[in-house]
This record gives sequence, structure tokens and C-alpha cells, in this order.
Amino acid sequence: MPETISAASVNSYGQDPAIEELSPPIRSQDEVLLRMHCAALNFADLLQARGEYQERVQPPFVPGLEGAGEVLEAPDGSGLIPGDRVAVCYSGTLAQMIAVPQDACIKIPRRMSFEQAAGFQIAYGSSHLALTGLARLQPDETLVVLGAAGGVGLTAVEIGHALGARVIGVVRGADKLQTVTDAGAEMVIDSAECTDLRAELRKAGGVHVVYDPVGGTAGKQAFGALRRGGRFLVIGFASGTPPELPLNHALVKNIAIHGFYWGGYRELNPTALRQSLEELFALFDKGKLTPVAGEILPLSRLADGYEMLRSRKAVGKILISM
Repeated sequence: MPETISAASVNSYGQDPAIEELSPPIRSQDEVLLRMHCAALNFADLLQARGEYQERVQPPFVPGLEGAGEVLEAPDGSGLIPGDRVAVCYSGTLAQMIAVPQDACIKIPRRMSFEQAAGFQIAYGSSHLALTGLARLQPDETLVVLGAAGGVGLTAVEIGHALGARVIGVVRGADKLQTVTDAGAEMVIDSAECTDLRAELRKAGGVHVVYDPVGGTAGKQAFGALRRGGRFLVIGFASGTPPELPLNHALVKNIAIHGFYWGGYRELNPTALRQSLEELFALFDKGKLTPVAGEILPLSRLADGYEMLRSRKAVGKILISM
């Protein structure tokens, strides 16, 4: 056991994490001790550092919500042994070593790298559970994905395509068009060149499901293109503001609006969450999903990763190696 480990630390709200040397964790009898190899950044990490996330944590704390690593120690009967490669979804993953509950770990396929596994659960899990569960997306329906080149949006494009839907991706910047097309989008709209997203989507035939991790004006305009009986998935507000949705239109057109927070399913329906993840790892193992890393940075460049999140310039997940 090393005397110290490198870890990120949020020491006060409103500041990016600092890299510090901390004492290694001591696991309890029911916990798994992991050597972390890679962690992923999510928009929620920005909110957490500002004290604005729904699950508020008081500083100082180690940030990071998901990652992948190797089992060092595990409880008897956990189904895990030293050397197992696992994905983990738990607070504090931006550290070289962490101790977590055993149900926070899931074994990863042999052909999956630590980098692919690190950012797999929240992004793919959010898209899969939202699209198959709440939205009940059907083959040949039209799905529009806002923020389609982002870490979460790109997975929605890929999963929507795998489910047989016609996918329209909305991005900001021509440099992102090809990535979203390669992920399975039949049509990609550059919002920087589009003056009226609602009209553009209606011209394309309207949509059955909107997947919205962006909010703001884009969310409102996409809502206006929904067909009767459409479904609107509220995933997040990367734009900084929720969309102002006209509920009278939802009533008249029988549109369902679903708020979706993947982490909440740990308590709401842990069985559905676990089943969704197992289906996703199986899809990966069959070669049907290909995680895209927007950037892989060392822990020493964590501040650069946070800036990439803020600027929304990354295509795919931002990963931190350790």
C-alpha cells in the first residue's frame, strides 16, 4: 500500500479541483478497494464544483462520478476478486485509489479498455434507460438529439440508431457533423447555421421523441416540432437554463414530458438500472456500440478538462487517466 495517492480535491465552491497527495483509503468490510486507471468528466462535475448539483457535497471532496479500474481487495461473496477489471459509478473517482460499495462495480467485457469503460455508464446508461424506458422509442420513429456531439448526446444518437429509429442530430459547429453522422444520425443540423430549428425539424417531417441535454431555446424549438403523442426527455441544461415548454401545447397534442435523472434510479428502480447496464455491455461486446473519447488527459491536466466541459468544445467524453 503506497503512503500517499494523487487525487483531485474541490476545496471550495467556485474553483476547479486542485491535485493533492492524500492518504490512501481504508476499505470497510463490505467495500471494494480499487486501483483507478481512468475517470470520466460529466457536466454534473461542473455543477458539483459550483455547489449547484442536486446532490450537494460540502468541500473539501474528491470529485468524479464514474470511472474504471482494477480490484485490489473485495469482500467474500461479492463475486469480485483481485485483478478483476470493473467500471464503477460512485462519487470520488478522480483519485488513484478508492473504496466503494460492491454494488457500485460492474465487470467489463474483456475487449473493453479502461478508457472506454470509464465514461460508459452515465452517458450510455442515461440514453438507454431514457429511450427504452420512458420514451418507448420504436423502430422507424424519428428521434432528435440536441447536443448530439457531446458525451451524452452522442450515445443517444448511437443507441437510437441501434434501436432502429431515424435519428436527427443537432450540433453547434461544422467540425462536429461527421462524428455525429458516423454515430448513426441520418441528418445533422448545425445550429450555428440554422435560424429556426423548429421549422427545420418540421420540414424534415417532425419528430416523435426529443432527447434534450441542452435546454434553453433549442429545447423549446425542438419541442415545437413534436408530433401528436410525442415524448420530450428532459436530460439536462448544458445551455444554463431549462427550456420554457408550452404546457398548453403538451395538453392539446398529448405530448408527454419526462424528467430523467439516471443517478436517481439507484433508489427509484435499481433493478431497471442494473438490467440496462448489462444490456449495454452486451451490446458493446457484440460490436454494436463504439464509445468516442473526446480527449484523454493526465490527472495533472484536470483543469484543462474542466475548461473543455465549460466551453462545450469536446466531441465525446473527456477522460482523465491516472
